[in-house]
Amino acid sequence: MSQPNTFDPTLHPALGVDTHLPVVPQERLRIEYIYQRFKDGAQVEPEVFGDYARLDANAHLDNAVKASVLVAIVDRAQPTVLFTVRSPQLKKHSGQISFAGGRLDESDPSDVHAALREAQEEIGLRASDVRVMGEMNKYLTGTGYLVTPVVAWVDPRMQLTLNPHEVTEIFEVPLRFLMNPSNHRRHSRDFEGKRREWFSMPYIQEGQERQERFIWGATAGILRNFYHFLMHE
Repeated sequence: MSQPNTFDPTLHPALGVDTHLPVVPQERLRIEYIYQRFKDGAQVEPEVFGDYARLDANAHLDNAVKASVLVAIVDRAQPTVLFTVRSPQLKKHSGQISFAGGRLDESDPSDVHAALREAQEEIGLRASDVRVMGEMNKYLTGTGYLVTPVVAWVDPRMQLTLNPHEVTEIFEVPLRFLMNPSNHRRHSRDFEGKRREWFSMPYIQEGQERQERFIWGATAGILRNFYHFLMHE
């Protein structure tokens, strides 16, 4: 959700990897702990406000398109996060890794409703298999979307059906991998007179064929903010 299709983020070398930061303790990766954090109303200042607004929380918000995504944490023995690969047929962000989600419709009464509706439409995730835990700070993409991340527990017995017009694949990544800063790479470039900074979290998915899943941009930025949400005392 963060870059024109002509840009290939994999070609930009990492400026650094945050190995100096602590790993989120295992007990904080449990669904019960995450749920309690939201229930207690934890307030954590985000590190990343957006693609071109890392240090300015109020930049370019007036004309932004409201959207929401579902940060779906699957309740496995080792929790995982559910990702989609966007269809190459889409006009924006085609082929990119993202969370299920999209812009708010006029009929959506809330960001939560929009995230659940989009997840149902894109991957067939039923609301009955989801328990919303809370919302994170909004994230402004370079393409003008003001995104609300909705964090939710997901039943591992879920039955998913992909909408091929929007999603070509789904996959899961262990939460402990994503919440380990040694897997967070920092990048930057100058683009159209602005300094663009972003994170990436490349993940090697094992299987019949090893495949690198290049998680980056808004998706990685939201996960980086979630890292701080879990680490904050």
